Amino acid sequence: MAQMKSYTLKQYADLLEQNDLLLCSELYGQEEKEAYILTYDSREVKADTIFICKGAAFKAEYLESAVEKGAILYISEKTYELKKEVPHLIVKDIRKAMPILADFFYNSAWEDLTVIGVGGTKGKSTSAYYMKAIVDDYMESLGEKESAVISSIDIYDGVSRVESHITTPEAVELQRHFRNAVKSGIRFVEMEVSSQALKYNRVDNLIFDVGIFLNISEDHISPIEHPDFQDYFESKMKMFAQTKHAVVNLDADFSDKVLEAAKAAEDFVTFSRIDESADYYGYNIRKEGHETLFSVRGKEFDEEFVLTMPGLFNVENALAVIAAADILHIPMKFIRSGLRRARSSGRMELYASKDKKIIAVVDYAHNKLSFEKLFSSTKEEYPDYAIVSIFGCPGKKAYIRRKDLGTIAGKYAKKVYLAAEDPGYEPVEDISRDIAQYVEAQNCPYDMIEDRGEAIRTAIEEADEKTILLITGKGNETRQKYGCEYLDCPSDVEYVKKYLEEYDQKH
Repeated sequence: MAQMKSYTLKQYADLLEQNDLLLCSELYGQEEKEAYILTYDSREVKADTIFICKGAAFKAEYLESAVEKGAILYISEKTYELKKEVPHLIVKDIRKAMPILADFFYNSAWEDLTVIGVGGTKGKSTSAYYMKAIVDDYMESLGEKESAVISSIDIYDGVSRVESHITTPEAVELQRHFRNAVKSGIRFVEMEVSSQALKYNRVDNLIFDVGIFLNISEDHISPIEHPDFQDYFESKMKMFAQTKHAVVNLDADFSDKVLEAAKAAEDFVTFSRIDESADYYGYNIRKEGHETLFSVRGKEFDEEFVLTMPGLFNVENALAVIAAADILHIPMKFIRSGLRRARSSGRMELYASKDKKIIAVVDYAHNKLSFEKLFSSTKEEYPDYAIVSIFGCPGKKAYIRRKDLGTIAGKYAKKVYLAAEDPGYEPVEDISRDIAQYVEAQNCPYDMIEDRGEAIRTAIEEADEKTILLITGKGNETRQKYGCEYLDCPSDVEYVKKYLEEYDQKH
């Protein structure tokens, strides 16, 4: 790979002007100075840094700190009075400017990758990891590096592997991950694409080689996310305009409107479990032991596949990635092997007591669509087990979830335990009481236990018959957001293992 090229301050000014974003340029004779770091985080600033001033909570002292540490240029929507003259570029819209700046700074690294984007309300992370397993099996056969992944669970770019706290990173981090992947000799990257990323320009200046659209239902509706469903839907649809090959679910709600939007892609294919006319049709879906078997009829094949990750609903995700892998000409044997071994940390992880009386399922399910599929599938797959639900909702956003999740859990569960799930600045008790009214409306008993570990322990202790615990929302995450801070905590998986072991010792 060629050395990453650096650019002068004048070149950044010209770039913004070419994109009709530049309002004012003041470089104080530093036009030929080159920048080697691009960031909006003052903690990352060193010598020769371009500093981006962004966010509603941005404070002038962040910029002062950046200048003291060596920032040579700031880019902002307004001019700041500083202790000394600092070159600056004033732009019309910092959010539109960021992806352009990041793409330029990191030399459009994504062009050297095969980028697979996954969009939809439910199933993004599972599909991304299904795709990763397929691609990685293929890459291993060629003696090449495993693929990069950018997901709501974790991020791997060849340089670092970290737990994620946002579905799709801001443009600066995103382009940095692409550069790291290219630098590491990686060829493929799978990434989740959120509605927020599309709405707020995080993925601008990027073309997806394959863009998967799974489904859509009402979610992320709040004053700080999407004001209404129309805004949410339109944000999701933006993905197609920057996609070469789209993969669309015919079984999704509003599929006619989605298909219309998909015409913005260079081309698209469809998949379905219902409509035999789909380009990729899934049929003969069945459970055999702990495995899910299904057949797929594609344009040029008719094959059987096996999933070992639980949940009949995951066939939909598998169909999507089979189509994507076929588009990318990945040989069928790697599609089969990848799907068979595919796992997603914190997704449909099953743990059972030694006497099989208690089964615990840890999953990230956190919205109406994922809840409905998880609960209905569990009832179908474990008809002789009582369902107990442990979940919460995030603070100050996606308010519709409280009604949806409370209603669904109350409908299916024998009992519900309401716990903390990234409450932010909102009291957990207030969130839980809000959810509880909808649980109660289904005549389902509930307890409010803020600590997730204590809720899981209590649910296991109180199980008086064959019980399956659906522990949702946090998966394998090891932090809780209180206020603006992420506090370390054991994951739901760790809690389950600990308290099932205690149960086994007593029984």
